[in-house]
Order: sequence, then structure tokens, then C-alpha cells
Amino acid sequence: MAELHDLTALEQADAIREGTLSPVELTEHYLSRIDRLDPSLGAFITVTPEIARKQAADAESVAVAARRDGHGLAPLHGIPAPVKDLSMVAGVRCTFGSEAFRNHVPEVDDHVVTKLRAAGTVMLGKTNTPEFGLPCYTENRLAPPARTPWDLDRSAGGSSGGAAAAVAGGLAPLAHGSDGAGSIRIPSSVCGLYGIKPSRGRVSSGPTLHDISGLSGSGPIARTVADAAALLDALSGPMPGDPYGAPGLPPGETFLGHARRHPEARLRIVSLLDPPVPGVELHPDCRAAADGTAALLRELGHQVDEAELPVDDTVRQAFSAVWDVMTLARPVPADAEEHLMPLTRHLRERGGRVSAKAFADALYAFRMLGQMVEDLLLTAGTGYDVILTPTLAQPPAPVGSQRNDADPEAEFAAITAFTPFTPLYNATGQPAVSLPLHWTESGLPVGVMLGGRYGAEATLLSLSAELEEARPWSGRHPAMW
Repeated sequence: MAELHDLTALEQADAIREGTLSPVELTEHYLSRIDRLDPSLGAFITVTPEIARKQAADAESVAVAARRDGHGLAPLHGIPAPVKDLSMVAGVRCTFGSEAFRNHVPEVDDHVVTKLRAAGTVMLGKTNTPEFGLPCYTENRLAPPARTPWDLDRSAGGSSGGAAAAVAGGLAPLAHGSDGAGSIRIPSSVCGLYGIKPSRGRVSSGPTLHDISGLSGSGPIARTVADAAALLDALSGPMPGDPYGAPGLPPGETFLGHARRHPEARLRIVSLLDPPVPGVELHPDCRAAADGTAALLRELGHQVDEAELPVDDTVRQAFSAVWDVMTLARPVPADAEEHLMPLTRHLRERGGRVSAKAFADALYAFRMLGQMVEDLLLTAGTGYDVILTPTLAQPPAPVGSQRNDADPEAEFAAITAFTPFTPLYNATGQPAVSLPLHWTESGLPVGVMLGGRYGAEATLLSLSAELEEARPWSGRHPAMW
């Protein structure tokens, strides 16, 4: 007999709409699983059962009234959706994954939280993240490491590792994540999930900690394309003070609608398998994942060509400069610097050495990179519609293997080698998704990544849905499920 967490988020929402499932019952189911399984997964930094129960009760009251009066409900009404602990919820501890902010309680909601409240979702708690979301693993001094439920000796990735561990382990049906260099796509890959890094400005980063570099943005992590699309609909839209704004969908259209239909035409796809960072080797399983996806796309009738991007260290250097400066921009109290992780202190020290001209040059390099990708690869009508790459250069890594407190410079180099493909889309602002289309012989998930034109999430969602239908993955679960 299926359990509640076997249902997709949209199936749960349908049951709530029909009155066969209560948000209260659903919330209690997940709180019970968190209590039982999270000590081994490390998915949450803070669990908020009182808030969850209150929101679930309110959602149930709204659902009862809607059925009585014949009113509709939002697509994810009553669905539990935890918030990554880099985003602020008024009155709830927000640590940013840092000992320096262990007792920090904000007074305002971030705009993503405002959106989640408006969608009628239920907050189970704040999910685990590394300090300030900096590395590609989720280990800090506040909570146990986030682990992929496919192998508890391996990391759930980062920096949305807690969110991905929660969804992959059945502790939440979907989750909010954020992505500054791959932080949604990395954990989606190593946890066997579908994750979306939206176009720059699609989801607001305000109102208090706007990312002025444009690298970071929030997005969904889910088990299915449709669930992720529904959460993207809920999170999207301009908010007061936003510095960027992605083009909206035509009136009456939704991302969920695009996830429920295949592409309307044969797509032109370019496969780029060679890591764009000098000296980085691609693991055979990651190459096999991309090659297998290319073959599947051809079977589905799409054109897939292979090409190479020049291996150039300029982009890596520009990204490092901006990353370091943005790390330094975090408002850490002077007396709390000693509580920061070695990698964080190292990056902040590097950021202090970046000149104003070097920072401006790096941001300009991002804009030129985006122009080059659009002009050479994704020009509408004459170029490709989608870029295919591996998500990562390596399969899931053992817990602790990527952290190097004794040599943070070597740690950052290793992070770069693990994630050579993902930062491209943070620099350009284009959307990208990670799909769980490959598993190793030992049963570890390995993701593949699709990138698209700026503002073209709809194309990526329709193509993802077609791939999901051809090679379903949502019924595949880890042993702890």
C-alpha cells in the first residue's frame, strides 16, 4: 500500500483539493519522518513543528471553505515545503549555516517566503546548508552533514544539500533551494532529483540580501518535473526593489502547463562534454550519463550535435574574483570572524585583495560570456535551442572528502574541479536544470544538465518532461524510503 510520501506533491495537492487528504495529516506524516530519519540524513538545521501545524490547520480551513463555496485552490495549497537556511523567515532562526549566526532571528520574510506563504504551503523547517552556501558539500558546525539517502557515507552536495536530502529521503515532497554556482543542480545530481536554476531575476532575492552580482537565485528541488514547475510558478514574479526581471510567460500560461506537454517542435541541442576548466578530468560515469542522454534525445527525434568550448581559465578567474568579493560582503560582526570556517575566512581574505577594477572587469567578463553563449550557441532561429552537459565531473563524493580545513586554497580548487560545468549559467544568468537520468553500477545517481536561452525555462521544462516520460525516475527510491 502506498504511503503519503509516495505521492508526488501535485498528487497530494489533488487529494487535499478533493477532501480525501488533510494538510494536517500530511504535515504530521512528514514531521514524523523527520523525527525518525533526519538524525541520519542531516537535512534540517531547524525544524519548526509548531509553525508547520499552525499553517497546516489554516490550510485545512481554507480548503474546507473552498470546497464548500466552490472556489479554487493554489496548485500547491497545503503542501509542505521547507526553506533553505540562507533565506529568512520572520521570527525563525536563520543561521546561514554559520556558527557566527547561531542565534540570529530575523524580523522580516525574504520574498521567497512571502511567495510560499501566498501559495498556501506549509513550512516544516529550515534546511541544512554550508556556511553562507559557499562549498559544494553541506557540512558546518551547527548540524550533522547532509547525506544523500542513496549512500549515507556520501555527501548530499551543496549548498542546497539539506533541501535535496529532505526530498530524496521522503522528509518533504519538494523544497526551496538557492543556486549561486550550482547549489540547486549539484545536490539534485547526487540525490537523484530534478532541480531548476531559473533565469536571473525570475525569482526575487530581496528584500534584505540582494545578490548584486546576479550570480545567485532561488529555485525548486523536486522528484518530478511537474512538481518542480509548480513550485517555480509559486516562487516566480517581480517583487518591489528587484534589480533584475526575467521575461514573463504569455498571459494564461504557467510553467506547470509547459511541464505537462512535450516540445512543440524538434529541438537543436549541442552536447559539450569537455570540462571548460583547464586540467579537469571527466569521470566515465558522468560522461556515460551525458552520452546516454544524447542518445535518448536522438531517439525522441531531436537533433544533437557535439562541440567543444575553448578551455580558458579567464572565466574561472573572473568567477573567483566575484565569489570572493561577495563572500566578503556578508555582514559578519567583527567579533564573530573567529567563528567562521577556514574556507570562509580564506575567501574573505582573498576578497579583500580584489581591486575595484578587477571586480568590475570580472562582472564585465560575465556579461561578455553571456553574450558569447547567446550569439554562438543559442541564437534564436539559427543556433541551438539547448546545451547538454554533465551536471558534475564526478559522482557523489564521500562525506568529509571535499573539506580541507588545513588548506582552503586546495579545497577551493577541488570544488572547482568537481563542479566545472554549473557556474557558467550563474555567470550568464541563463536557466539550467539537472535531471536524474543515470545511475552507476553501485546505485549512485548521476545527473545531466540542460541549459537554455535567457528566460526560456518553458523549453527546458517541456524537454525535461519528455525525457522523464521516456525514462521515468520518480518511482526509484533509496533503501531508507
